[in-house]
Amino acid sequence: MIAEKQDLVTTANQKLDQFAQVVNGDQATRPVTDQETLKVGVDLGTSSIVMVVLDHDDNVLYGNFEYDHAVRDGLVVNFMDSVRILMRLKQQAEEILGVSLATASGAIPPGTGEGSAKIVANVIESAGFTCSAVVDEPTAAAKFLHLENGTVVDIGGGTTGISIFKDDQLTYVTDEATGGSHMTMVLAGHNHWDMAQAEAFKRDTTKELEVFATIRPVVEKMAAITRAATQGEPQEPVIVVGGAINFKDFIKTFSQALGAPASKPDFPQFVTPIGIAMYD
Repeated sequence: MIAEKQDLVTTANQKLDQFAQVVNGDQATRPVTDQETLKVGVDLGTSSIVMVVLDHDDNVLYGNFEYDHAVRDGLVVNFMDSVRILMRLKQQAEEILGVSLATASGAIPPGTGEGSAKIVANVIESAGFTCSAVVDEPTAAAKFLHLENGTVVDIGGGTTGISIFKDDQLTYVTDEATGGSHMTMVLAGHNHWDMAQAEAFKRDTTKELEVFATIRPVVEKMAAITRAATQGEPQEPVIVVGGAINFKDFIKTFSQALGAPASKPDFPQFVTPIGIAMYD
């Protein structure tokens, strides 16, 4: 099981490292022709909107993102801001790639319903794409990781989503509203700051030890959500992804609170967006 987990993460890291090198850059990983069928994934997150472009074989071509506050707890709350940002990302990617992008897939937190999926599809289509699919976020992450057996915990800005797989079948999926924004709220309350000040402080890597000491209970709650969802016996390997986990002590603290070993790939904030693109 340990070897399986290491193989999954090692393979994922190769693609994630490549994506990190080109995201928001001025060139793609290779030239693209008009005859190619490209795949696009759109991740409408609480703190950012990420767009990924893959080739037909799911190799990374390009990606970009922009910070935003158009989504809250995994749900779109500012439709027009989301559309405007996605239109900019689409235009930037098309200029870099030199081709038009026609279709895109999106994702929603598990259990948020058909209404949420319809809003995500409407954002994608209003930005000039044809929406090809809307999937749940942790399942998209599992697709990228090629996880046949195990648990994916997708911790984003607003939610903790959990997908459990056995024999390449999704056996359980759930989601709770605890994510990076809740870390920011705890930090703001502790220091009597507004949310913008707390968010900036949270993102300052020179303040990481001070920040993590304050938000540790939120990490432990995320682990408790996972433990409850898996009835105290998580299907291993447990792989944690999402933009809210980029703290040095996150996995150690999460694993201790979960009572089982967990791991995370490099650049965990890009796992789900790439998985979303694989559904296009």
